[in-house]
Amino acid sequence: MGVNYKPLWKLLIDKEMEKSELRTAAGIAGSTLAKMYRNEYVALDVLVRICNTLHCQLSDVAEIEFEKENVTAETSAVDK
Repeated sequence: MGVNYKPLWKLLIDKEMEKSELRTAAGIAGSTLAKMYRNEYVALDVLVRICNTLHCQLSDVAEIEFEKENVTAETSAVDK
């Protein structure tokens, strides 16, 4: 299981906002933004600051990527 921030990058495009502008407005470090670009975990308070800055929900910023094996196993368990 992992996380990706594709929704955030799409939202920034829609809002015509640069990543550097988000970094300044949300008060996050450049290294944190770099982690997000690499789809690495960041602290929840960072995501909340981004949501407050962009006036959006967490689901507008990040999404969970499930492993295929786990999804199949969970689906089988639910079907029983």
